[in-house]
Amino acid sequence: MRIFDISVPIHSAMHVYPGDAAIEVSQTSSIEKGAYFNTSRLAFTAHCGTHVDAPRHVTTSGITVDELPLDALMGKALVLGLPDEPVITTASLGQARIPEGTERLLLKTRNSGLWRREGFQKDFAYVTEDAASYLVARKVRLVGVDYLSVEGFGVTPPKTHWALLRHGVVVIEGLDLSGVEPGEYTLACLPLRVRGADGAPARAVLMRE
Repeated sequence: MRIFDISVPIHSAMHVYPGDAAIEVSQTSSIEKGAYFNTSRLAFTAHCGTHVDAPRHVTTSGITVDELPLDALMGKALVLGLPDEPVITTASLGQARIPEGTERLLLKTRNSGLWRREGFQKDFAYVTEDAASYLVARKVRLVGVDYLSVEGFGVTPPKTHWALLRHGVVVIEGLDLSGVEPGEYTLACLPLRVRGADGAPARAVLMRE
């Protein structure tokens, strides 16, 4: 069994979506300074790095991240390669010929290379509202993207988020798919079980025999 870590490490210099709080990772006690333990303080938003969006992110009545069905976050997944698509539309997905019955879809775009650039990148590939609705109609349960938002930068209102989350589709944002080839895998992506939260950071891995 090969295991591929497709999450990004959380650290104070990592990319943060504009307007979100900066990430802080600091040491609160140190063995080198006479303490018995090394301990740290972590401070970041629910939507930093690799994270899961729950329906509560866009609606006051939606379920929260601790209420998400675990079977949506684990199971067979398709990594779909779309390296030349700056905008993922219904046409893009139709041409890709996604197999019937695909429940978990991870979109590998040029975004995965953006993580190695300095600072937040505004020109990331994103999913349009029509493409999101297309995936809902195909009964996809989970959609993952390889940068910090499934929505285009600065786009309001957030219709892509609405189209997915209001229909119960789990969204994973902030993946790094640069180390995996397109194809079928088994996905495990478990967000922190934060009660009542609209999202949470997650560790995501793909597995293949």
